[in-house]
Amino acid sequence: MNLFRKKGLGQVHPGLNRHLRLWDLIILGIGAMVGTGIFTITGTAAANLAGPALIISIVIAAFCVGLSALFFAEFASRIPATGGAYSYLYAIFGEFPAWIAGWLTVMEFMTAVSGVASGWAAYFKGLLANLGWRLPTALNGTFDPAAGTYVDLLPILVMVLVTALVLMNAKAVLRFNSLLVLLKFSALALFILVGIFHLNPGNWANFAPYGFGEIYGGQTGIMAGASLMFFAFLGFESISMAVDEIKEPQKNVPRGIVLSLLITTVLYILVTLVLTGMVPFKNLNVEDAVAFTLRQVGAGWAGNYVSLVAILTLITVCISMTFALSRMIYSLARDGLLPKAMKQLDPKTRIPKNATLVAGSMAAIAGGVFPLASIASFLNICTLAYLVMLAFALLKLRKEHGAPGPGEFKTPLVPVLPILSIVVCLSFMTQYSLSTWLAFGVALLIGIGIYFGYGYRHSEENQ
Repeated sequence: MNLFRKKGLGQVHPGLNRHLRLWDLIILGIGAMVGTGIFTITGTAAANLAGPALIISIVIAAFCVGLSALFFAEFASRIPATGGAYSYLYAIFGEFPAWIAGWLTVMEFMTAVSGVASGWAAYFKGLLANLGWRLPTALNGTFDPAAGTYVDLLPILVMVLVTALVLMNAKAVLRFNSLLVLLKFSALALFILVGIFHLNPGNWANFAPYGFGEIYGGQTGIMAGASLMFFAFLGFESISMAVDEIKEPQKNVPRGIVLSLLITTVLYILVTLVLTGMVPFKNLNVEDAVAFTLRQVGAGWAGNYVSLVAILTLITVCISMTFALSRMIYSLARDGLLPKAMKQLDPKTRIPKNATLVAGSMAAIAGGVFPLASIASFLNICTLAYLVMLAFALLKLRKEHGAPGPGEFKTPLVPVLPILSIVVCLSFMTQYSLSTWLAFGVALLIGIGIYFGYGYRHSEENQ
């Protein structure tokens, strides 16, 4: 069995409509990254893991993600094909390792979309509760017969809306996404401007109450905070999923990834600094930390605006990640590793219609039936695993094909940075529990079963 059959470098697949510019990519990346992390996780991470030193955790997490972003940028300029790490590993290591990376990417984005949909539902339920409205118990929670809940209806409904939007013309849906991202920036800018006038430097006095933590296997401290904040940056790779729809992909994909990551990192640091300066960090263990902090200092009007924008913000994350997930499924089907129906394009919009419907349906079912509050670590470990594979692939790319040519993006300090990325990713992976590793193992076994049961025989490389 030839499990390591490869594709050539620089394969470009016609069919999708090339219309996305650099600005569209930056907005796509920011839309995916700036969401639940900045509105929720910053507060709980500061309260429970790192205190005000969470800004150092953010820098470490951004450094880890930034290393991988550099690798993505070089691969995207040298192998301009939809599918992200999957396509890159197909050309370097061959089909089976590429399938594993593709499968882990599907797991990442499906879990992320359904988790964000559940987060949106939680915010919206709070808004309904303030108005005195409540859904029937059976439709108001994930499957738990003992509690009388069977399905969480709101995540399903929001995924129906998001899937319908992503099925529209891609340019139109990304314009809508851009408007929501700008609204998101307005809320964060308002928070920072109001917060500056309510800073108490004394709140930063106990800067690192939990210490630095452990490099491997830690539970609290700056490193544990970094492993959690890594989750907040997930989505930057969604840009590389759309490479077949991007004008001048060799230039715009690297720029889009790097610029969106830089903007997001600065925003996270500013928000966290103001957040921990306004109130004592121990008070931030709440789901709506940004709005909560504004209300604590008497700016309830600003807190209400932020809450409303947060509801809309989570939709932008769903849009960006559903967009990327559908393109990932399309890429796998285009290569024969998933059924052919998944690669069909709408004749008018050139959107992968069936892949989008499957992506939306998977996320809707997961968000409506399964409790997702505890699976951020599963999502992280899937991502970290294929980022380790990507770092090894860059080393092999340079060894076999040399440095990038003129006009192609070049990752600096190779092999130092890929090796450093592997060490940091493995460090983050050891922060997770045995149950997370078991779930990761089960997901891998399912993926391997799909490959040997269908993908290997139907692969385009096997024809």
